[in-house]
Amino acid sequence: MDWRQLWEIVSAPDNVPIVGLIPLLIFYIYLAWKQAKANDDLIAELETNPAMAKTHHRKTWPFRPGWQKEVHVWPFLLRIEFLAAMIVSIVLMVWSITLSAPLEEPSNPNLTMNPAKAPWYFLGLQEMLVYFDPWIAGVVMPTLIIIGLMAIPYIDTNPLGSGYYTWKQRKFSIGTFLFGFIVLWVAMIIIGTFIRGPGWQWFWPGQTWDHNRLIYEVNRDLPDLFGITSNLAKAIFGAIVVGGFYVIGGFIMHALFRRYNPKDYKRMSLLQYSIMMFFVLSMVALPAKMLLRLAWHIKYVWITPWFNV
Repeated sequence: MDWRQLWEIVSAPDNVPIVGLIPLLIFYIYLAWKQAKANDDLIAELETNPAMAKTHHRKTWPFRPGWQKEVHVWPFLLRIEFLAAMIVSIVLMVWSITLSAPLEEPSNPNLTMNPAKAPWYFLGLQEMLVYFDPWIAGVVMPTLIIIGLMAIPYIDTNPLGSGYYTWKQRKFSIGTFLFGFIVLWVAMIIIGTFIRGPGWQWFWPGQTWDHNRLIYEVNRDLPDLFGITSNLAKAIFGAIVVGGFYVIGGFIMHALFRRYNPKDYKRMSLLQYSIMMFFVLSMVALPAKMLLRLAWHIKYVWITPWFNV
């Protein structure tokens, strides 16, 4: 294992943001989850104790020692924000002084960088290009992400859980965000940063990035495994497979959603529920397609003259 290679990757100026992102992400998820659990426990306690619910956490001042520090913006919140701004400014100054900007020599058409990587915040898109057609990975998928984020408040219309951390009252919204952002997007950024090496090949942490490495892997389309050769038959077969994924996956997600989130299920209209199912299954389709490609070298499932999935 070449750990020096791993250190060179981790310490590269281009990769400093993602190296800092990982521990900060873990810390703030823990902090938010801790506060959400505390609020959920308090809500459960107040629901079982009507007398306590009449007096506890009422916004009357002074309610208890230290209560004013939790509600007054001036001077308490602004003082914390000012200190945070100073700390961030100092960190950025030290960062810019100690690390060289990741600038390279002028562009040379006769010498192409290998691996040629996008900025870290676009590495998720670059990784998706391995599994989908360029226009799907670069246009359709990002569009679905943006529309899906916009649709969450219209799908989860629960009036509770607004203005404070909670899990029990915001299971769908928080669960969707954690799966879409952490499991999918951040995971692909980490893969693109630390796993993808020369030729965009897969290198495990500690493996030497060998520029002369060759991998003899034959990528096949799913219809080829079943001996389907006609273009029309491939298109029909792929449509059946993709449609079956949404139908069977919809039944599975329906059973899980009714069992583990019955309140949101009863609150949603048919339109809200259908849109929710489409976006959730589309998110699940991404790791499913990645698994097909990485484990069984299946390139496309649905092949048509206009697009490939």
